[in-house]
Order: sequence, then structure tokens, then C-alpha cells
Amino acid sequence: MGTNKQKAAENFMEKRYNCCQSVVCAYCGKFGVSEKDVFRMTEGFGLGMGGLMDTCGAVTGMFLVIGLANSAGDMDKPLLTKMDTYEKLRTAAKLFREKKGSVYCRDLLTQKGPQPLPCCAECVETAIEVLDEMGVDNR
Repeated sequence: MGTNKQKAAENFMEKRYNCCQSVVCAYCGKFGVSEKDVFRMTEGFGLGMGGLMDTCGAVTGMFLVIGLANSAGDMDKPLLTKMDTYEKLRTAAKLFREKKGSVYCRDLLTQKGPQPLPCCAECVETAIEVLDEMGVDNR
């Protein structure tokens, strides 16, 4: 399978997953979630949330992975880890923004044409780099 970065790049460049799918599906095995279900759930999150050019899909995927890694999953105590997860998302957004200049697809999409675009592939890679820096794979 290779590293998360290799898996995400393969998902995006070869399998033609969208940017969000590419990031989250790279971690499905680690968190014991079905890649097919995650693929289906994240289908609409490409091109800045369904083509709205809002939050980058790779960033959204990064946030979803942080939730999988950080949430206690205690539905009887839903506040147990929520504020910590929110803080981690803000940190991840800050790190991504420092590397790419923005978390918004409308700012990051610097090329035109059919996917996979190099600028989007870079965002997928950057999302994985941020997750690695935050130690998400070590939880």
C-alpha cells in the first residue's frame, strides 16, 4: 500500500478520486472504516464543496481524518473530545494556510482544465504533510 502520501497521490492521479476522497481514503485501513462508504460520503466534497469553490476538498478530507483520529467516539459524552478536535482543526488549517496561502479552493485552483490538475494534486499532498506533521498516523 505504501505511505499515506503515496496512497493519496495514487487515489487522486490514477484512480481519479476527488481531492477529499483521496485524502480520507488513504487512512481508511488505519481507522477501520470502509473505503467504499467513505468514498460515497465524500463524493460531493471536491472542487471546494460540490464545485462551490469554498473550503478545499483536501482540507475537508484532512479535517475528517483528524476527527477519526481524535474523537473518543463516545455518543453518550459527545463533548468529551469535541473542543480538542476543533483546536486540532484550527491548527491544521493554520499549517495548511502557511504552506499554500489559503484553505479555499477559489484561491488554490490556479489552473484550468480537467482533473487531475497539478495544483489540486499539490493540495492533496500538502494535506497529508500536515497530517504527518501533526502525528495523526501515530495515534
